[in-house]
Amino acid sequence: MEIKENYSLKDLNTFGVDVKARYFVEVSSDQEIKSFLSEYKSKLKDKPILILSGGSNILFTKDYNGIVLKVNTKGIEIIKENKKYVYVKAKAGEVWDDLVKYCIDNNFGGIENLTFIPGRVGAAPVQNIGAYGVKIKDVFYKLNTINIKTRKEKRFLKKDCDFGYRRSAFTAKSKNQYIILSVTLKLHKNSQFNIQYDDIEKELNKIGIQQLDIKVISEAVCKVRTAKLPDPDQIGNAGSFFKNPLVSLSEYKKLSDAYPSLKAFQLSPEKYKLYAGWLIEHCGWKDKRIGNAGVYRNNALILVNYGGAKGSDILELSKQIQKSVFDKFEVKLEPEVNIV
Repeated sequence: MEIKENYSLKDLNTFGVDVKARYFVEVSSDQEIKSFLSEYKSKLKDKPILILSGGSNILFTKDYNGIVLKVNTKGIEIIKENKKYVYVKAKAGEVWDDLVKYCIDNNFGGIENLTFIPGRVGAAPVQNIGAYGVKIKDVFYKLNTINIKTRKEKRFLKKDCDFGYRRSAFTAKSKNQYIILSVTLKLHKNSQFNIQYDDIEKELNKIGIQQLDIKVISEAVCKVRTAKLPDPDQIGNAGSFFKNPLVSLSEYKKLSDAYPSLKAFQLSPEKYKLYAGWLIEHCGWKDKRIGNAGVYRNNALILVNYGGAKGSDILELSKQIQKSVFDKFEVKLEPEVNIV
């Protein structure tokens, strides 16, 4: 384990923003994480620490004057199973989509709708990642952590994680307190498909499937996401930049009366989720560019770095979008991306 200084993070964040970490450490085992926590407290005088996974949900606006810890632990295993369920444990540094593919190859159902989401396993429960009617909390069983200050390990069950829309205990009361070591999911062996979203149904119909299974659903999700999302290797981005805003029934009726084409998803009799991309597009931002930062041509929810944009440029663009959406619809957009 080597502690590097003034280390470039350009290739470690999918926006491709060129910033440096004052200190950088990469770990590949739980034991190295424990050794690092002992070493950094004594040698680096309790500098702030940032846990970096795949760098796919973060916007750096400046150099990080602390320690960036890159977790690169690997391993997937079945810890127990019965006739209905299988419990799959994955190390935090595993690529999320590799875990999805492992489960599909073994016919373990539950996360096929989460195909092609960038990032690592350890970050998935932090943001309670979700797509096309499925969230990680739906299949979550437990995760193991280590406390940054005390170096004691702690297990979190679903009830301990306080999952919500794109949030968890690790974005609130437990933020910056723990390093996630592994995540265990409870997946099903029997056919339980979720294809309620129009995009998925349309793609499945286009494919003309004869028999539905998790592999086919995964392929459909992959095609839909590929059509909507730019490849970070080609155009810097972090996927959806904003959360879809939640509004009350009365707010939804007011907006839908004023804008009949408004897109929304009913969560409950009194709660609706608006599509942030629709709001942004109807404010004229789709495919708009300011310098080297812009809004993706195929999806207004995605902000992009065309090359050479600073994190502050992308942040300023996001603020302009937030203001215009609020001015027109009186709806506040919140970033989904972590801004550092």
